[in-house]
Amino acid sequence: MRRIILLVFIVFSKMSFAQLDSTSRSQISLVTCAPGNELYSIFGHTAIRVFDSTNGSDVFYNYGTFDFDDPNFFAKFVRGKLDYYLSVESANDFFLTYQNERRTVTEQVLALSSQEKKSILQALLINISGNNKYYKYDFLFDNCTTRARDIIKGRSSFSQEKLVPQGTTFRNMLYLYLDSSGMCWSKLGIDILLGSKIDKPVTVEQSNFLPDYLMLAFDSSNVKHKLIEDRKVYKAFGANNVSKNNYQPLIVFIMLLLLMMLASFSKNKFVQKIHFYSSLFFVFMSGIIGVLLLFMWFGTDHKSCSNNYNILWALPTNFVATFIANKGVSYRKKYFRFALITTLLVLASWFFLPQQFNISLIPFVVMMAFIYKKFSE
Repeated sequence: MRRIILLVFIVFSKMSFAQLDSTSRSQISLVTCAPGNELYSIFGHTAIRVFDSTNGSDVFYNYGTFDFDDPNFFAKFVRGKLDYYLSVESANDFFLTYQNERRTVTEQVLALSSQEKKSILQALLINISGNNKYYKYDFLFDNCTTRARDIIKGRSSFSQEKLVPQGTTFRNMLYLYLDSSGMCWSKLGIDILLGSKIDKPVTVEQSNFLPDYLMLAFDSSNVKHKLIEDRKVYKAFGANNVSKNNYQPLIVFIMLLLLMMLASFSKNKFVQKIHFYSSLFFVFMSGIIGVLLLFMWFGTDHKSCSNNYNILWALPTNFVATFIANKGVSYRKKYFRFALITTLLVLASWFFLPQQFNISLIPFVVMMAFIYKKFSE
């Protein structure tokens, strides 16, 4: 059924392409969907709308599609090898989806010449045919927004203006969405998984890798080139309120640090036993995180996960060190002294490394230094 619908849309699109001329009433729009309340939707979405009143076709081209039924879906997703593809959706289905998610949709109808419309539509038809529709998604450099931008950019009077202050990084831009949505734990996870590449200042073109910023780029281009013919906003009502307490991880780790320090001074044997096994657990978990970071760096195609300096405090060797922490072997103390010195150096250079660490991790890393000191005695 889905293939039949897709075929109908393509036929309509080809009819639209054939009929586009200087007197055509066809419209091509950049459509920007507001952020949702879930992590996968928190940065918004971009699509291209093609409306042709002469034949009644009204469809959306969406580069953010992937197949949950793809063989080895999870493994491909984790390794960055999952194929995303361009799909076509009816206007009714598109708007219904975002109304149900209570997300506002903004449409910028583009002021294009007949030839520009033909060029854009032809590019979309080429993109959706056969294997052309598939591409390897990259969150920062090749996503549903950059694909829509590139389709329009080379075929219109679109020119980009500076959208963010000088020195703004990818991480700074992601923070705006994560902080405003109160996703403090997701922010922590992103800060741990993504490496130093997202701490490089964005160029003018790179700054519109997010839907809202591409929309702003079109607005700014409109001042000089009259790129936008009309602007329509489809308001969503009853959006859910979200908690904006962005200090939960910091509070939790401070409390954890204090509890571990207090437990270490206790004379109660039961408390001492809990403290010892808790220490082993944190050494083990930091090792697991380190192994994960190594895998994401060298074992996947996720470019933004490379050059990750978090590995300096999440030592992969801790995964093995857990099993010698309670042994009387001679190298046990040497290893934990090395881990202690490394961790202290990381803390001393926290704000000078070429990667921005999450501030919530400071008490956790201090706790790890405290644990290393105990095991090195």
